[in-house]
Amino acid sequence: MIEIQDVSKRHGDRWAVRELSCTVRPGRVTGFLGPNGSGKSSTLRMVVGLDSPTSGRVLVEGRRYAEHPAPLTRVGALLEARGVHPGRSARAHLQALAATHRFSRRRVEEVLELVGLTEVAHRRSGGFSLGMGQRLGIAAALLGDPATVLLDEPANGLDPDGVRWLRGLLRQLADEGRTVLVSSHLLAEMAGTADHVVVLGRGRLLADAPLAELLASGARPAVRVRSPRARELRDLLHGPGVVLGSPAEDVLLVEGASAEQVGEVARAHGVPVHELVTEQPSLEEAFAALTGDAVEFDAGRVRR
Repeated sequence: MIEIQDVSKRHGDRWAVRELSCTVRPGRVTGFLGPNGSGKSSTLRMVVGLDSPTSGRVLVEGRRYAEHPAPLTRVGALLEARGVHPGRSARAHLQALAATHRFSRRRVEEVLELVGLTEVAHRRSGGFSLGMGQRLGIAAALLGDPATVLLDEPANGLDPDGVRWLRGLLRQLADEGRTVLVSSHLLAEMAGTADHVVVLGRGRLLADAPLAELLASGARPAVRVRSPRARELRDLLHGPGVVLGSPAEDVLLVEGASAEQVGEVARAHGVPVHELVTEQPSLEEAFAALTGDAVEFDAGRVRR
């Protein structure tokens, strides 16, 4: 478990994080989201002791990271996948890390197999693609079989098969009862992976909620209707509280009426319907609604 208790972090005259409090609990995948400059990286660095809070404290498994006698067995972190000597092979890099905690060579081979690098483990990491570097960073994070796992943008550089593998791995780690915190800008992927989300904006907490709850609090569900008489159906559906859009000539998007209500109106007036589905609000929409005033860059203009 990660406990962030009233943490603030100042860099010069700029506050990177302001009065942040949240708890990342075991047994679920927590997505750590926010625009560029929102304070995510500063927070992750404070979790593993690379930065010290200006005020407040961060505890992992009840202690500050530096107080753990064997930190790799408690916390596994991927903050920078390229933090590897380019002349070392993947196997040599992991063996060097393993030596610091007296992990066996067998454990090195286990994590190499887990991340799919066994066949290239002899190659120098400097020649790795971005995706292979990400896999090596994840292997290093899991080397100590830690109870808490922090991954910063782990899907960067992964191909579709790699992203699918990562999704399964995160689910497995959470199902094993570990604390899993994942920072990502790939909101569609987070929507299919995270159980809970923590959202920052300009260093402050904007949301700390189950994913389903965050989505339910965002935009209203929309009913998508496809009909060769879409214009006629639009006139029939027009009324108080109903918002209508038309992304294509034969398509309507209806807010403020259920799919059942739309279907009944179409049936009563003999309007043929070729498609009728309810589209739930996306994580992108909920995220945009939360962070609209908390972005560092907007249409080429830096906000001050």
